Amino acid sequence: MALKSTIIKAQLSLSDMDRHVYQDFNLTLAQHPSENEQRLMIRLLAYALNACEGLEFTKGLCADDEPELWVKNYSE
Repeated sequence: MALKSTIIKAQLSLSDMDRHVYQDFNLTLAQHPSENEQRLMIRLLAYALNACEGLEFTKGLCADDEPELWVKNYSE
């Protein structure tokens, strides 16, 4: 039987004066069984540094052809 991902909930309060982003985020991250805590925290840090509208986590380790974070723009 395959191991399941661990669901991690995070609350991120972001105040970025350089980019004028002041927002609270309620995030849900899935930690793959082979992913350690350091990699999960780096993904969360990358989200905080690149936070913008439409930024989403992808399937991560399960999909080799996708980045970890993706800005999806449905208007184009």
